Amino acid sequence: MHINKQVITNRSQSVPRPMAVAAVSLAAALACGAAWAQDQPEQPAPSPSTGWALGRILVAPKAGLPEAEFDKILKGHGALSKRKLNGIGVHVVELPIQSKGREHALVQALARNPHIKFAEVDAYVQPSSTANDTYFPNAWHLTKTGTTTAWDSSIGSGVTIAILDSGVDATHPDLAGKIVAGYNFFDGNADTSDVYGHGTKSAGTAAAATNNGAGVAAVAAGSNIMPIRVTGTDGWATFSALASGTTWAADRGARVISMSFQNPSSSSSVLSAASYARGKGAVVFGAAGNTSAYDATPASDLMTIVSGTTSSDARASWSTYGPSVDLAAPGSGVYTTTRGGGYGTWSGTSAATPVTAGVAALVIAANPALRPADIDMILQTTALDLGTAGKDEYYGHGRVDAAAAIAAARTAVATDTQSPMASISSPTGGTVKGIATVNVSASDNVGVSKVSLFVGGTLLASDVAAPYSFSWDTTTRADGSTTLVAKAYDASGNVGTSQSVGVTVANNTVTVVDSTPPVVTISNPKNGSTVSGNVNVSVGASDNVQVSGVSLFINGKQVASGTSSLSYNWNTRKAPKGTNSIQATARDAIGNTATTSVQVMK
Repeated sequence: MHINKQVITNRSQSVPRPMAVAAVSLAAALACGAAWAQDQPEQPAPSPSTGWALGRILVAPKAGLPEAEFDKILKGHGALSKRKLNGIGVHVVELPIQSKGREHALVQALARNPHIKFAEVDAYVQPSSTANDTYFPNAWHLTKTGTTTAWDSSIGSGVTIAILDSGVDATHPDLAGKIVAGYNFFDGNADTSDVYGHGTKSAGTAAAATNNGAGVAAVAAGSNIMPIRVTGTDGWATFSALASGTTWAADRGARVISMSFQNPSSSSSVLSAASYARGKGAVVFGAAGNTSAYDATPASDLMTIVSGTTSSDARASWSTYGPSVDLAAPGSGVYTTTRGGGYGTWSGTSAATPVTAGVAALVIAANPALRPADIDMILQTTALDLGTAGKDEYYGHGRVDAAAAIAAARTAVATDTQSPMASISSPTGGTVKGIATVNVSASDNVGVSKVSLFVGGTLLASDVAAPYSFSWDTTTRADGSTTLVAKAYDASGNVGTSQSVGVTVANNTVTVVDSTPPVVTISNPKNGSTVSGNVNVSVGASDNVQVSGVSLFINGKQVASGTSSLSYNWNTRKAPKGTNSIQATARDAIGNTATTSVQVMK
């Protein structure tokens, strides 16, 4: 694609940073002046005082747990109500007033329940920005990433990029006509206008109109923009809003999902939503953050986390680093659209994220048959390796390279025919009753999209994110033998089936309550008799159920034992003169005992 490189006056305007974007007062804006276009990201407004939504937590029961059982668990912790996030089995749980401020304690208590997969607070996340064609000569990030070369093969046509942010200014001249229907998860309506300014910058970075003689150029000019508003007017989002927006966008055909908020992969709920989206063929991108510090969040193959670089391919000083970083992209002084029809630069991993999302859209448009794992591999293997050789905590696999990625995508063949592996790790047999936990191990050469559990050939439930675990109400099956089978699916439709595991359901087995002790008698010798020589000691025992054992003692020493009655030959010549004691004890299977004794003279 050829770009008209006209020069137009730069109406620079800063953009909020993607962790929590703060509104800048007029006085502050005037004081900042030209500094808005500098490399340092804007500082966001202070987060809500707690850092999480008061009176609300996110809880995921294990797949298959009956609704009534889940309600019982929640009621035990004082929950007032719940609503389920689409497609991922995560519930937003509302708590009573007296529980506000105790969200972390409740999360920890719920996480200890064997039938709860995970529980977490509904944390606030801040935007990660710090902060034409008219400004095309200043769009250093497009030439640095090889995007201008990639345009000869792909401009992202036909691909929808979902921008999860503060909304998008759909009247902006470089965005109008590119907007598809979105949703406002903050207010629960279809109004996706930008209330903070951050989302318009994200959208323009990824897919502003290009080669139109005005404004800025974007990475994927041929792509559509799906605005998903997940923030209030302060620019902060919650885990629940990000998860809801992700599944909503995936259900409506978005192939790329971009969220410029600080490391959303730290949330189990958001990762569950990302897994759901990948099953629909979408790839998900999140920002590393602008803390300048180390983040210990582990890497995940469900979401690509992006750090920020400068025009010299150095890590931006404000960019967060750690094991979750997968790729790096330009994030310093990136020209883009601003709310109200303007243009300006912004800095932060909020900018680096839609740059990378735009490259993904180019890859998909070049080869629509590629699956999410194929796209991940192409972006990672074609990235320019920076820093320590191989993947590192500052640049991940390297700075994204659009030209190399498109070249690889055009020749790539999505031929994943290998089925996942699945096995039931517990139970491995035996008896089950009540709510039984079933754990499944699953793996794939590309990635598992979901695991389903079948009981007696009938689907119980599906789990979309590892670890795969199910809570099975065994009372829904008649007592007796049944089989468990797990199936693992990948995004290409391949299915792997586990070996069946046989178990016995035993919920209605009658348990006999036995409190009656056995009856035990010594029929010979008689009490008070005189003995001499060899004497036969005869013991009999009976029970209302069954005698399990009989023991014989002479003068306190055990001399014989049996399972019911017994006969013992006693040589009285070795017994002391005078009174001798003979004692017999009988036991039943429950542990009830009975004892009798006789006294004889020698």
